[in-house]
Amino acid sequence: MAQAEWYCVDNGQSVGPLAKHELLARLPSLQGDDTLVFGPGLSSWTAARHVPGLRAAAAGPADLPPTPAAGRRADEIDYEITGDDMQFVEIELDPHEMVIAEAGAMMYMTPGIEMQTKLGDPSKQDEGLLGKVFTAGKRVLTGESLFMTTFTGTGPGKQQVAFAAPYPGKIVPMDLAQLGGELLCQKDSFLCAARGVSIEIAFTKRIGAGLFGAEGFILQKLTGDGLAFVHAGGTLHHRRLGPGELLRVDTGCIVAFQSAVEYDIKFVGGFKNTLFGGEGLFFAVLTGPGDVWLQSLPFARLADRIHATARGTTRRRGEGSILGRFGNLLSGDRKF
Repeated sequence: MAQAEWYCVDNGQSVGPLAKHELLARLPSLQGDDTLVFGPGLSSWTAARHVPGLRAAAAGPADLPPTPAAGRRADEIDYEITGDDMQFVEIELDPHEMVIAEAGAMMYMTPGIEMQTKLGDPSKQDEGLLGKVFTAGKRVLTGESLFMTTFTGTGPGKQQVAFAAPYPGKIVPMDLAQLGGELLCQKDSFLCAARGVSIEIAFTKRIGAGLFGAEGFILQKLTGDGLAFVHAGGTLHHRRLGPGELLRVDTGCIVAFQSAVEYDIKFVGGFKNTLFGGEGLFFAVLTGPGDVWLQSLPFARLADRIHATARGTTRRRGEGSILGRFGNLLSGDRKF
């Protein structure tokens, strides 16, 4: 018997759990391919047109190929996210559709995919050589490669290419058309995107964030109206801030936020907090309105633990404080 593990939105209400064949029977009578669904392989509510195996049913009885929405520039790609903590995303490309990815992110691809390495932003096809060099130079500031890799469907029918997460966590699909056309994310979180999404750098507006924000001074800015995929370490937490609502966050725990959200850096404050708190000197302050995505395990924190363990100095509570160093001495570990 088929497992009932799918959900859909009908008149603003969640319906389910449903078996897949029950969901397929419902889709034509709902909002067509814009119907939001949730189920195996999905980390958030997703339009049915982006879920392989559901797109045909969501389109209804008309046997017509999908066409881009009016004014839409980005390629409309289908995808499926596989895995739990070590995820990868498989993207299905029609002929001439393209996806852009960071160098080294590809996991596998079918024979009908053509891979090319390009200087600058591949989404800006009319950009001249100087523009490409300037764009590539800005990418260097974020610590990324000068080049980006494109994958284009060239074979007959649909082709697949997959991209893997670099460390344990979740891959998050971001539909920029539903997020105001722009998203700010930390430099290491971008994984791949449909052609038509531009990847640039963005400087924060406040000097405090630039000087002390770690991930704050230079962020990646994704613009366009297509799908982009970002990676969050550990567990993903999505939070929607109301107008004027404040949220104080460890700078490394920020994955992405909408451009309407204000971002600043504040001093932790307090003598004991500063010396013995172990949380650093500064935290980020996010002010709504807008959506914010947070991660429970920043890569820098994971790398720090691995490095400490490799040196034989496994860190304990109070690890970031002065007391943590005295604790090492008291336990017989003379290493600082």
